[in-house]
This record gives sequence, C-alpha cells and structure tokens, in this order.
Amino acid sequence: MEQAAGKRRNPALAWLKEIGIIVVVALLLSFLIKTFLFRAFYIPSTSMENTLEVNDRIFVNLLVPQPIGLERGDVVVFRDDLGWLPANGAGDDGGNWFQQALTFVGLMPDSSEQHLVKRVIGIGGDRVVCCDADGRITVNGKALDEPYLHPDSTNESQPFDVVVPDGKIWVMGDNRNHSADSREHRDEASGGFIALDSVEGKAAVIAWPLDRMGVIGNYPEVFDSVPPAGGGSAPANTPSGRSEQEGGE
Repeated sequence: MEQAAGKRRNPALAWLKEIGIIVVVALLLSFLIKTFLFRAFYIPSTSMENTLEVNDRIFVNLLVPQPIGLERGDVVVFRDDLGWLPANGAGDDGGNWFQQALTFVGLMPDSSEQHLVKRVIGIGGDRVVCCDADGRITVNGKALDEPYLHPDSTNESQPFDVVVPDGKIWVMGDNRNHSADSREHRDEASGGFIALDSVEGKAAVIAWPLDRMGVIGNYPEVFDSVPPAGGGSAPANTPSGRSEQEGGE
C-alpha cells in the first residue's frame, strides 16, 4: 500500500506546491518590509542631480524620522501636502493590475502618489542664510562646503534668511539651479518649511539601474561643525516665511 501511494504522488505537483509557498512567503515579506521598513520610489526630475538621476529607483528607510531621528544632510522623501507639484493627471490608475500588485507588495515604486525628494539643510531652530561672501549657505553661522552639489549649481540667485520652526525642516535640491525647493515657496503660508509629519523616510540606497546601485550619502562631515540650533541671534520669521531682514522692499 505504501509503495502504491508513493507511485501516485506527483513530483511535479509537489514541486509546484513548494514554489507556490516560496512565492507567497516572499510576497508577504516584501509587503511587511514595504509597510514597516523600506519603500520603493522613483526619481522623476533633475532636481537632485548628480546624487540622484532621472528614473533612478531608490529605497527609503521608513524608520526615519521616527523612531530614528532625522539629521541635517539626510536625503528625504516627503508627501506633497503643500501642493508644490502639479496635480496628477485625471484617470491615472497607477498602471495595469500586475503593476498595481507589484506596487502593493512593494516591488515597484508607486507612481500614483505625489512625493518629492530633497536634502535636509536645516532642522528645527536652525538659522539658514544665503549667502556668505563666497556664495555658500550658512547654518547657524557656519558656512557649508557642499560636495554633493551639481557642478553647475549656484546659490546666490535666491538669497534668504530664515529660522526653521520646531517640527519643520528646510529642504533644498542638490541641483540648485533646477530645484523648486523651500526657497521657491517662502511667500506661501508654509514659509517653504516641510512638516516632519509629511516625511515618508530617508532615501537609503539606489537600487536601479544596476550601474548606479549604491548607498545615498548624507555627508555628515559637511554639518559636523554646525553649532547647535538656536545658539545665536536670529530674526523671527514673518507669517510669509521670510525673516524680518527680508521684509523690506
């Protein structure tokens, strides 16, 4: 009887069953990772070149800013809660059913939601000023030498002097001449500041294309010498987001 039962067992079906279990477990793990640890995004613009290039696929650490704290220099992805981007086209369904399934489990970036990616230059309490005599951004009086900037980037075209409110961040693109970042939105009610609650996470790695795969640096050495936030005198931000120094015409 045992020999007959063994003959009736189909090895192909057993193999397919094992493959099915592996696929289900892999998809479940991917979904859990996407929900609690990492999430995929793609880069649609040149605003972060050369750190990030158009069509790069990146993975974002969802543990930042909570429970892991956010730091100056971090590249962050945040929701467009302030309407910085044009509205998505009507009828955008995020692709076919297969693409939607891959997006749901975290194996494909979600193109149906509005997000931006920028570098954190100032955190709550920081006074961020553009520019010093050499055209550099200063944070709490310390000039920044920024090796991550696009070679053609300049700062002087948009001078500003702001103090970042608690619970907010000041963000700028690495390609300063082609980045509509905090500088562009100082006259709005938000003052150009992004709420920490809007931050999805910290961009950790470039996953695709393969020839660009690698860790996304936050260059801690650039900010190591920045004095503590609120350590020096700073102008109060006006409701428009500009400092009192900028308020005059």
